[in-house]
This record gives sequence, C-alpha cells and structure tokens, in this order.
Amino acid sequence: MTNKAFQRIYTQLEAITKATVSLRAQGVSNDELATVAGRLAQVVKIKDDLVTLQVYQGTEGIPTDAEVTFFGEPPALNVSEALAGRFFDAYGHPIDGGPEVEGERRFIGGPSVNPYKRKQPSQLIPTGIAGIDLNNTLVSGQKIPFFADPDQPYNQVMAMVALRADVDKIILGGMGLSNDDYLYFKNMFENAGALHKIISFVNTTEQPPVERLLIPDMALTAAEYFAVDKNEKVLVLLTDMTLYADALSIVSNRMDQIPSKDSMPGSLYSDLAKIYEKAVQLPAGGSITIIAVTTLNDGDITHAIPDNTGYITEGQLFLRQDSDTGKVIVDPFRSLSRLKQLVIGKKTREDHNQVMNTAVRLYADAANAKTKLENGFDLSDYDNRCLAFAKDYSNHLLAIDVNISIEEMLDTAWMLFARHFTKAETGIKESLIQKYWKEND
Repeated sequence: MTNKAFQRIYTQLEAITKATVSLRAQGVSNDELATVAGRLAQVVKIKDDLVTLQVYQGTEGIPTDAEVTFFGEPPALNVSEALAGRFFDAYGHPIDGGPEVEGERRFIGGPSVNPYKRKQPSQLIPTGIAGIDLNNTLVSGQKIPFFADPDQPYNQVMAMVALRADVDKIILGGMGLSNDDYLYFKNMFENAGALHKIISFVNTTEQPPVERLLIPDMALTAAEYFAVDKNEKVLVLLTDMTLYADALSIVSNRMDQIPSKDSMPGSLYSDLAKIYEKAVQLPAGGSITIIAVTTLNDGDITHAIPDNTGYITEGQLFLRQDSDTGKVIVDPFRSLSRLKQLVIGKKTREDHNQVMNTAVRLYADAANAKTKLENGFDLSDYDNRCLAFAKDYSNHLLAIDVNISIEEMLDTAWMLFARHFTKAETGIKESLIQKYWKEND
C-alpha cells in the first residue's frame, strides 16, 4: 500500500466475480468510491478487513494485481453560493474551466425531507409555456415528467422552461447528453444572461453510462442546499431519466440480479422514487420542484420506466407533433398536473378554470369532427368552426414556442372563443362572459 495525496492504493485482489472484486483493506467506509484498474467502483460490503467493491463497468480483463485506489469518502459535493453559474461532471468537478468550488462538503444521496416538515404546495411556478401554465399548471414542490419520443425537442423545451420559470435557482442534471446538447444548454444559458442562477451537472454520451447514476443525487444535493439552507425556490431539470434507468439495468445485469419487466432491475420503482421524493415545499418558503424527461420507446407508456414514473409523480406532460400545424405541442388530452387545482383560480385569475375546461372541450369536439371527416361524413358548420379553433388553439396556445404570461394566455383564449363561437356555445358562466369576452375587431 502507498499514499498518494491521502488516497489509499492497493494492488492485491483476493477474489474477482463478474461484477465485484474483493481485497483486504483498512479504514474503508461503506459506499466509498474507488477505481479498480482505472474503472469506477463503490464499496458494497465490508466484513472485518475484507472489502467488496462493485465495479460498475464489469470486471472483465481485470488482473489480480490490479491497482485499487480508494477516494477516501462516498460521493460528495462542496456546496456554497459559488455553485451558481457553473458546469460540473458526475463527481462534482468543474468542466467549465473554472476553479474547484470551496464550501461545505456534503455526501450525496441522503434521505428526503421528513414528511412532518413538509407543507402542502401552494406556490405557482409559471413557465411561459401555455400548454403547461394554462392546462397543466405547475406548483412548487411538485414532481412531474415530460413523456416524449426520442425525436422530440425535449431538451429545447427543458432549456425554455429553465429560462422562463420564475424561480431562484435552476439545477440541470444531464444524463447521456450528446456534446451538441451540452453545448446547446451552455450557449442558451450564457446568451440569455441567466447563468448566475443555473447550476449544471452533466454526463455526456462519451462518458461511462454508470456515471449517470451519480447525476440526480449531485443535482438534488445542490438543490437541498439552496432550498433548505437558503429558503430559495429551486427547479431541478433531469434529462433523460430513461438513460438513467438504462444505466441501472446495466449495473444490475452485471451483478447477476434477475431482471424484472422490460429487463429493468426489480428495484426500479424505489430507485426512481428515491429521486422524485426529494421534491418538497418547505414551511420556511424554500422548495424543490422536479421536472424530468422520460423518453418513450415508440410512444409506449406501458414500458416499465414511464409506468413506474407515473405511479411516483404527480402527473405528466406529454409532447407530440401536431399534424395540423406541424408544431410540437403539450398534448391537452394526455397531459395532467395532479396539483393544478391548488393554484388555479387561487393564484391565477378567477376565469382560469372555466377557460381551461372550455378550450379543452372544444378541442375534443374538433378531434371528433376530424374523425367524422376521415370516415367520409359531412361536417356541420359547428364542426368546421371547431376545426378552425383547434388550429388556432394549437398555434397560439399549445405550441411550446408560445412564451406569454398566464393573463395573456387567458386573454388569448377568450379572443379565440369569440372568433369561432357564440357566447352560448362556450357554456361559460354569464358573469365571466360579461367581464372577459373579447369581441374580435
């Protein structure tokens, strides 16, 4: 054994399995990180001085005299205000050319906030995207995923949400990002002059997939510092949780664990819940809100990853290409925010609920009209007006490139109602019609 800047190095392995190595070592702690022949490993078992390490990339080709270097601690992050505006890797080391962050050392992956210290969410988080703010309003402390096909521009949507959301800090956890995506986020944040409130932890496609497993915990450790210690509103953006789950599956296969549904590990539910349950509204005002991307395989929401995610989270936001306008929209039929009623009409205008429901009902009537058209039936005047409304609604409100305030969204909806329908056809309360109906010029 030799010492190299406090790191302990050993060169004699006692046993090697498909996924683990064992050796005699002193002063090692549970969950401590190490490298075995340059591959990332973590302590999974200690019995007397016999230490077993899980080697994330597998042990194939590792000799019995491989060099084992212990890091001296489990994965940890230095937390301080100096995190803001910086980009880090999965270990919390800077990748933006800046200095290491000085601060309090905190181990990642700790327990979520005690339920006794939680408060029911009641703060609105506006994103500027009408498909979210109008129909699926987000609340601080909420956990919600975007379900999207791999070819959807979900990372662009995440960047938009980051730049528009009215919060104190935004923390991006990027897993398996292409270099283009990484540079896209970096340039978007820099050009918008918003770097001062954004902290990014990034694992790219060129780095080992198993390092992705550290990213959500790194992001949430930073989030807890700003939310719990600094009473700030924090938004955590995680993309892509499907790649995170794939990394879990790689590790569990190497450990010879029997896979569950869709070749995912049996622990998938608790692995995902451990991350999502960090979302919290704290009594002192701080909060952690989590928006994550889950990419779908051929739109399959019954796959184990979206299926488990749906049980844990409070709704989902569904991206799809609109065939009428060619734009990417937040689908009003398949999206759902289970907490929206906590703020709609309370933190937003009194007409919000009726406008939202009326717009979606008329959009559904347009879908019925489209079915009639496809089946060769004649359309009524009302059907044609519904189809015209649906196109306008999609263009002016559902499309992800619409960036307006909630008041403007409501005013736009009233304008569209008046353009295509009579007051009676909307079915909205007379008192609201008298106050907000906007005749088109």
